[in-house]
Amino acid sequence: MRTADVVVIGGGIHGCSTALHLALRGLKPILVEKDYAGRHASGVNAGGVRQLARHVAEIPLSISSMAIWEHIEDLVGDDCGFDSHGTVLVAESEEELAGFRARVDELRLRGFTYEELIDRAELKRLVPAVSDHCPGGVVSRRDGAADPFRTTQAFRRRAIEKGAEVIEGVRVTSLSRAGTVWRVETSDGPIEAPKVVNAAGAWADRIAAQLGEPVPLEVIAPMLMVSSRVPPFIQPVVILRGRKLSFKQLANGTVVIGGGHLATPFRDENRTVLDWSKLTTSARTVWELFPVMREATIVRGWAGIEARMPDDIPVIGPSSTSEGIYHQFGFSAHGFQLGPGTGAMMAELIATGASNVPIDGLGIARFSRG
Repeated sequence: MRTADVVVIGGGIHGCSTALHLALRGLKPILVEKDYAGRHASGVNAGGVRQLARHVAEIPLSISSMAIWEHIEDLVGDDCGFDSHGTVLVAESEEELAGFRARVDELRLRGFTYEELIDRAELKRLVPAVSDHCPGGVVSRRDGAADPFRTTQAFRRRAIEKGAEVIEGVRVTSLSRAGTVWRVETSDGPIEAPKVVNAAGAWADRIAAQLGEPVPLEVIAPMLMVSSRVPPFIQPVVILRGRKLSFKQLANGTVVIGGGHLATPFRDENRTVLDWSKLTTSARTVWELFPVMREATIVRGWAGIEARMPDDIPVIGPSSTSEGIYHQFGFSAHGFQLGPGTGAMMAELIATGASNVPIDGLGIARFSRG
């Protein structure tokens, strides 16, 4: 019989980050992953490390996470490919820019100043290749991007170095209370621990349902594609809101294109089916917005399986039905940047019973009210 202080279910960046921070606090975590760390969303996303355009409920976690990203090598022994050239939200019309202005003004009233409205001249300075019809946008200058699979593996590796046990290729089949501890049944035998973290991503609703906390989780598969190499022309990550697009150029000259178009996921088969018509729409958006890309070709497309909640914000915090259970899932295609900070917050919450980073509005009970 294996025993632990905490069982972490799920080996994405969130599970690995939580396991590491628990180990740093002197606890013994066992992480159980049904495939391998970073197999799904955490290893195949666009790698955006952005505070920009987040829901207000996520902002405290995003800010605390950015402070860790800026010293990520100190934490995990790897710079994770992180660079900080900012993220720019491009407005494609004056009407859209006015909406961005209202958002920035609202954030400033709340005390958040990292989003900065920019005019056409500053947009062209930051993103010279952008189409001339764009009147401005918003920039978060500390934002950036990292290598998602490399990052998840770095967290996994450092967690093991600090005393966590990571078990891969093993499924969790059920949870039950056994006296003062939880018995986590797996395909490799039971594990007992007083506390459990449900960081199971697109499979987390099944864990929650066993605890009497059903949630309306949607399984999604955001698509990405990468272009052939083109001469360097852009440093910040670029995103749109009116049309679905995220866009960044890697050091080797290739361009990663995403933004939210979805493939069809088959979570029980660990596979996705790409929607090439939607990828064509993404390519057309790039063609219109960045004339410099018109000679590039698309080399590859892919998708990762993850969880989206109806309100597009994650489920984070203690179970509302079961003492000792904590939820950390449903990051709705924007959880990568939050991984380091959410793991630190979760470890603090488990170890001390409280957190210095507010997570108001993110609890699972919001889906059972009324």
